[in-house]
Amino acid sequence: MPATVPTVLTARALLLDMDGTLVNSDAVVERLWRRWAERHGLDGDEVMEVVHGRQGHASMAVLLPGRPVEQNLADNARMLAEETADVEGVVEVPGAAAFLASLRGVPHALVTSADVALSTARMAAAGLPLPEVRITAESVGASKPDPEGFLKGAAELGIDPRECVVLEDSGAGIAAGLAAGMQVVGVGPRAAAHGPDVVVRDLIQVRVEVVGDGSIRLHVG
Repeated sequence: MPATVPTVLTARALLLDMDGTLVNSDAVVERLWRRWAERHGLDGDEVMEVVHGRQGHASMAVLLPGRPVEQNLADNARMLAEETADVEGVVEVPGAAAFLASLRGVPHALVTSADVALSTARMAAAGLPLPEVRITAESVGASKPDPEGFLKGAAELGIDPRECVVLEDSGAGIAAGLAAGMQVVGVGPRAAAHGPDVVVRDLIQVRVEVVGDGSIRLHVG
């Protein structure tokens, strides 16, 4: 079981998921993916179990096995356009703005399954600044749970993956962080079931301390 008591993790960089970790976009995700499920004759609850953390075309490949990749990519492009245009109900995860403000001077990157347009729209809707280093859907060849995005984030920051801590909410994202050899802080109600190292309710429960040698102490819980 992941720890839920106060814990201190040591790192040199932080890699941050967006949806469910910094931004609560559940209202939009529920609206659009349940509509998509209905169009394809699928159970909405089963679809929602799959889609969090993955790129849309990767979710479609799981949910509609055998459908051509090209069809999933085209469908995903339509879905991304809908998601980017719909920001109603998108808000910050409690504590996200203060947490990001505390990262000035701390090596960190956004690692999201959203593309540039969607991540820009959702962060703006939630009133959050975009980190300078961003790994988006365009940056990778494989969606979470593949670790590629987190490994690229570490490389972009010039930090050994073993010295990075991931903050994630979804099963796919937590699996990706663990596969990258990183410690993972699970954020929010979905996280605990997927085996992160530590679980927090939200980012109010996470505090960053920079120590003398430039390393980071992450106080969680």
